Amino acid sequence: MDQVLVTISIIFVPIMFAVVCHEVAHGYVAWHFGDPTARMLGRLTLNPISHIDLMGTIIVPILLIISHVGILFGWAKPVPVVLENLRNPKRDMVWVAAAGPLTNIFIAVVSALVLRAIFLFSSLPTLGLAQAMFVKPIILMLTYSVHINLLLAVFNMFPIPPLDGGRILVGLLPHRQSVALAGLERYGFIILFLFVFVFPRLGFDFFQILIQPIITIGTSLLIGSRGSLMLGI
Repeated sequence: MDQVLVTISIIFVPIMFAVVCHEVAHGYVAWHFGDPTARMLGRLTLNPISHIDLMGTIIVPILLIISHVGILFGWAKPVPVVLENLRNPKRDMVWVAAAGPLTNIFIAVVSALVLRAIFLFSSLPTLGLAQAMFVKPIILMLTYSVHINLLLAVFNMFPIPPLDGGRILVGLLPHRQSVALAGLERYGFIILFLFVFVFPRLGFDFFQILIQPIITIGTSLLIGSRGSLMLGI
């Protein structure tokens, strides 16, 4: 039980940081393009309390960790964006939507650089017990940070509203196709539920076929073989 709590603590920190930064990025870019809604509601903060979604930020990540399903995922309370406040709603929403995944990619790269620096300048077997007890959790957090942020970036770029990829596509398509795709947003979570939970039981595993290969390659490129071994990939 103690080991489970330690594992949850080590993984929960990068999950929380990833989802909070993702949403704050949406809010800041929306503010830049004329929509102050997120700022007015106090959502442009890294304080996790302002972004906690009971299901997506706490329950789902903990269940995934203790069930050892091989997927680490979560989400924060979405930052509100009022399209009418944007100076050019169709164009600006592309940048607002893209800000989240781009932020996650940035965090993944920074985490990988710090991790590689630690690998370069230290080796756990040569450290004293106290140093190793301090460094090892940091290494694990950084390793999971790379994996989790890449997962969030890739998953959110799936082209179905309300995911960021869907909203980007809505902004890029011609008007007729854009309106048709935007109309799917009301069914977006049903579609995602089918892809994530139903289709895998029918033989089409959305994560394993479409998402996991990209995450595995990206993680291996960023953190090398030592970090990948820690994740079991």
